[in-house]
Amino acid sequence: MLKDVVRTRSYQNVITQNSFLFKDKIVLDVGAGTGILSLFCAKAGAKHVYAIECSQMADMAKEIVKKNGFSDVITVIKGKVEEIELPVPKVDVIISEWMGYFLLFENMLDTVLYARDKWLVDDGVVLPDKASLHLTAIEDAEYKDDKIEFWNNVYGFDMSCIKKQAMMEPLVDTVDANQIVTNCQLLKTMDISKMSSGDASFTVPFKLVAERNDFIHALVAYFNVSFTKCHKLMGFSTGPRSKSTHWKQTVLYLEDVVTICEGETLSGSMTVAPNKKNPRDIDITLKYSIDGHRCKVSRTQQYKMR
Repeated sequence: MLKDVVRTRSYQNVITQNSFLFKDKIVLDVGAGTGILSLFCAKAGAKHVYAIECSQMADMAKEIVKKNGFSDVITVIKGKVEEIELPVPKVDVIISEWMGYFLLFENMLDTVLYARDKWLVDDGVVLPDKASLHLTAIEDAEYKDDKIEFWNNVYGFDMSCIKKQAMMEPLVDTVDANQIVTNCQLLKTMDISKMSSGDASFTVPFKLVAERNDFIHALVAYFNVSFTKCHKLMGFSTGPRSKSTHWKQTVLYLEDVVTICEGETLSGSMTVAPNKKNPRDIDITLKYSIDGHRCKVSRTQQYKMR
């Protein structure tokens, strides 16, 4: 993730180019990992940074902080945010790289919101403070054949019963922008400074309009992240038309091959919710329909990100 230049450089630029947010402030880094964001904050003039990391990486982070001469500014705390106590009653800034695949898969959003409600001062800043989920549709015959239709004939044997399982598992991969058939639509915007954890469950409608005559084999979801409290709006996109990141895009294959003509609409809704047994997993229900010249179809599909 450190080598993900889009991710790491975006955070670095936000911190170094907006030192007024950090100068003489108490900062909380949620899910600090190696402590890279804490180091950026300390360098930008933070009064003190509390870096919380629950994995073994916390031990490495302590060593990294010491090696770089920031032990007096950065305190690494090993443990879960929900279980630890800070040496201070309040913090001025919370920074975190909490996003997962499809924005919400295996994410740390609830943890960030918990920290916000417990420790952030009333006029405090959460970074990033906006995240948005987007949807588009692609032609992907070759890969769909390889991933899904493959099970029809596996070295001469019929394993098509596995197809259903394969269809239910969203694929995290890099999508070529040339495969995009429709417009890209904003599905959901989250304001991290104000939202509650329940807001991560939602049902939203969509209308995707074809920009050319083509086939649609899958829908593709991606997210954008914004830091709106900066001198000027900053952020990054994980979309297929942007520089690739380790989050890539999330591909949801359709049971139907949809034939669509330019100007026609594929419409429907998407329901997203944490899995009841394991909240870090995501359940997605996709409803879609088209009433076109060459294709008329209406279907509901279930997906599980595990």
